[in-house]
Amino acid sequence: MVWLLVVPTTVWAVLRAAGWEYGPSVQLLAFTPYVAAWSVVPLAVAVLTRRWRAGAVALLTVVVLAVAVLPRAVPAGRVTGDDAGTRVRVATANLLAGAAQLPVLLELLRQERVDVLAVQEFTPDAEAELDRLGITELLPYRRADPEVGTTGSAVYARWPITDAGMRRNEGGFGQSYGTVQVPDVGPVLVESAHPMAPFALYTLPLWRADLAAQPRPDPAGPPRVLAGDFNSTLDHAALRRLIATGYVDAAAATGKGLVGTWGPYDGSPIPPVTLDRVLVDERIGVESVVVRTVPGSDHRMVVAGLVLPAP
Repeated sequence: MVWLLVVPTTVWAVLRAAGWEYGPSVQLLAFTPYVAAWSVVPLAVAVLTRRWRAGAVALLTVVVLAVAVLPRAVPAGRVTGDDAGTRVRVATANLLAGAAQLPVLLELLRQERVDVLAVQEFTPDAEAELDRLGITELLPYRRADPEVGTTGSAVYARWPITDAGMRRNEGGFGQSYGTVQVPDVGPVLVESAHPMAPFALYTLPLWRADLAAQPRPDPAGPPRVLAGDFNSTLDHAALRRLIATGYVDAAAATGKGLVGTWGPYDGSPIPPVTLDRVLVDERIGVESVVVRTVPGSDHRMVVAGLVLPAP
């Protein structure tokens, strides 16, 4: 009976540590933080029943999962001092095919003093409604690619956007992008990320391809920000490989990496997981991350306080 408790958690830890993402395990790995919390139960049962071999395996499992999960809850202290560059606030919001309550979104943008906004599942009706509500007073510049359904996206900014366009993922989602001309800093590349979701077995190749095709930071070029609904968590090796190309996850850097951004916000019983994030070029500092609820959407808005390097 003790081994029946220990073995499933250990198998999970092996899959997570090895990055073996096949079939249904892709979806399951998103819930690794919950399994990490549970892993102390088999360890406690093994110790209390004096099953020492099972206890040793359970202890190793706890350590492996703790090493994987706990660092994202510990602030990395990437920015110190008040003169470390130009401060900019970047947000990302998935609008659930335009169903999000846009008046609330606009008020949150005001409250959080957002300078750049990346949106996904952006529809023509959502664009028209945001215009009616006065988004141009806050963020007058945009690259907007609205589409009926879930494939549209946009980037809004307080400052001019140049060299803008839209990239179509293999999974079908559009990713709006542009170069935001930030005063006293210069160009910053911003893209609204939205890889395919691994909701079924047939979508897994598209999910992997979309994550692998995300733009990489170029140390010789302008700093880059990739913000959006990544449909993956830090427990997916495909996302970790993307980050390893030169990005920092803003939430993990500030100790907010376990705050859920998708799950029960539309009434579904699924435990929250962290799908929405702001990835920043390693040259960009991260001061803060705030997660705010937008009624009507199954995702929450993520706002990152960034410090851009001097030109």
